[in-house]
Amino acid sequence: MEEKPQHGSLGGLVAGVREEYESGRTKELEWRKAQLGGLIRMITEEEDAIFDALHDDLGKHRVESFRDEADVPLISFPCNARVVPEPIGVVLIFSCWNLPIGLALEPLSGAIAAGNAVVLKPSEFAPSTAAFLAANIPKYLDAKAVKVVQGGAEVGEELMEHRWDKVLFTGNARVGRIIMTKAAKHLTPVALELGSKCPCIVDCLDSKRECQVAVNRIIGAKWSTCAGQACVAIDYILVEEQFAPFLIELLKSTLKRFFTEPEYMARILNEKHFHRLTNLLEDDQVKSSIVHGGNADPKTLWIEPTIVLNPPLDSDIMMEEIFGPLLPIITVKKTEDCIAFLKSKPKPLAIYAFTNNEKLKQRIVAETSSGSVLFNDAIVQYGLDSVPFGGIGESGFGQYHGKYTFELFSHRKAVVRRSLLVEFMFRYPPWDEYKMGMLRRVFRFDYVSLVLALLAFWLLGIRR
Repeated sequence: MEEKPQHGSLGGLVAGVREEYESGRTKELEWRKAQLGGLIRMITEEEDAIFDALHDDLGKHRVESFRDEADVPLISFPCNARVVPEPIGVVLIFSCWNLPIGLALEPLSGAIAAGNAVVLKPSEFAPSTAAFLAANIPKYLDAKAVKVVQGGAEVGEELMEHRWDKVLFTGNARVGRIIMTKAAKHLTPVALELGSKCPCIVDCLDSKRECQVAVNRIIGAKWSTCAGQACVAIDYILVEEQFAPFLIELLKSTLKRFFTEPEYMARILNEKHFHRLTNLLEDDQVKSSIVHGGNADPKTLWIEPTIVLNPPLDSDIMMEEIFGPLLPIITVKKTEDCIAFLKSKPKPLAIYAFTNNEKLKQRIVAETSSGSVLFNDAIVQYGLDSVPFGGIGESGFGQYHGKYTFELFSHRKAVVRRSLLVEFMFRYPPWDEYKMGMLRRVFRFDYVSLVLALLAFWLLGIRR
């Protein structure tokens, strides 16, 4: 049952979801288990419909869709005697178009597991997937406490006029700033998952086999992940100038083997993004630096995997997040020079490095800052539930995945239990130097001295 909000009707929808939360049902363990079970059933029973929606929206092959979007992890319920997690309340989730199933259902599952009521706003740029979510989530989940709202930017803006207990937005920095500005009206906490220019350092590896494995993984993380339209996709490569020719030739030959059919790579989202990407190549200095690819078909929104060698660092292709199948390769004199290069740039969502040099690995971890660092592979950190996923600085803030999604949508309430049996009167006036001394011992954690002083005070009282 699809939610089609009319002007002014979102207020009633938000009030209804908050009423469901206030009823206390979403806090019950059985409710949380039932909703997570419903999500799993939906993914299992509607698998073909999910594949069809992703193909309609993005031209994704069903194998790529299964790999990237169809696995929603179960999460734990952390709790101890001193810190009690409680649901935040009513949560608004904005999901994005490039991984429209995975980036909707994973945060949704964590918010539900934490006991929240949820409103999900899918991206209007993946309309088939948004329609699938709107039609199926009410069939498998509690339709009163979990809502799906479709619509464009105007619906998103209207949603942000209402009070939420937390907002998660996945998208670009421009819209992220709008979300934060509107959230400030109600002092709503926000988590932002934004894009960035994720660099990939390629060191001189030890063998031809290692080089081939590295190239396989680079191609998988650039062209085989929604045609590079992903926030964690490799944006550009840094490599020693003497190793660059070999790397480029290996990339070319492997691309030819991997992409034997156009359907093996997703298409560009729409005409707007297609023209944005092709315009990046129109700069004369960029166009002259193309060493592979460069062809494009506006009718099918297809852009050939393109490699650009040493475009100007002040060109748009090196200043903007590419978010597409264009790969600049920047050469340096020595691999170690990459550190200074990265430190001069905004903090990315991820840094990738293919190297066996342990000293270089240590320097990358210690001297650079990013949402994550991954050695000898790329993108796979996104699928690991055991580590948090999120950005830093301009690439966003707030982390989720696995138990971290539960924590993102929980308030960690401190609960302190004390006995009425023992009382320390030096906490209270009237004040004197003895009480000052006792307090100094407490704040210095000098418990041995404190016990001795109390014992002396007690013995002195007996003698009197």
